[in-house]
Amino acid sequence: MNGNATQTMPQPSDPVRAARKARAVGNNDRILLEGPHSRARDFWLVIRALGDFIRGFRVLHFVGPCVTVFGSARYPEDHPHYGLGRVTGRALARLGFTVMTGGGPGVMEAVNRGAKDGGGRSVGCNIELPFEQEPNAYLDRWVTFRYFFTRKVMLFKYSYAFVVLPGGLGTMDELFEALTLVQTGKIRNFPVVLMGRQYWESLIAQLQHMAKSQTIDSTDLDLLFITDDVDEAMSHIQKYAVEEFGLVRRRVPKRSRLLGE
Repeated sequence: MNGNATQTMPQPSDPVRAARKARAVGNNDRILLEGPHSRARDFWLVIRALGDFIRGFRVLHFVGPCVTVFGSARYPEDHPHYGLGRVTGRALARLGFTVMTGGGPGVMEAVNRGAKDGGGRSVGCNIELPFEQEPNAYLDRWVTFRYFFTRKVMLFKYSYAFVVLPGGLGTMDELFEALTLVQTGKIRNFPVVLMGRQYWESLIAQLQHMAKSQTIDSTDLDLLFITDDVDEAMSHIQKYAVEEFGLVRRRVPKRSRLLGE
């Protein structure tokens, strides 16, 4: 050994550090939902959730009227659903909307990328996960949330329409959240568009079965607009979001540095 060399204590490997970080991040929702805590700890959890909300409100306050697009994080760039997401994002931007996604990879990245292609604004509501989901490279602004429920509020708060591309359990959760909010009058009757008829066939059959079984009204099926055609989707959003709610293009207000915007 070289006489000038110094021996150092072994450091944890990258996988060890990653595992520790994953456990810490994964505990956010788990701790919140695991049952009663001490009064002090429950109060602290409320404060942390409040921090999520405040951070989201400040970052997204000036994003303008949005359309939120949901879809899988798993599709690679060469997948047809990625291509569909990119075309959809570009069309929404040209319609004048800020495009909002969950901020991650796959379809979310494709939609944000398409918005940038179309010269529009692209924002994301990212989430801390045990195996970290990094914000994609096509976002003008984004927020990373500790809790799923705070993130979900932001995905709905700023949007006048919801577009759902093929996806998994998270996408299903977001789709049915949108339908439930509209059905119960918690939000206005904003359009909900499903892209990709073949992918959604079995879901539509299930909804029809539910209507036949009278667990939902047959009119609830009208809450969904299903198409393979991006132009049809944009025409539907133009009629039932832009025209229905009198949306107009306007300059975005200046942000306040004092308020951290």
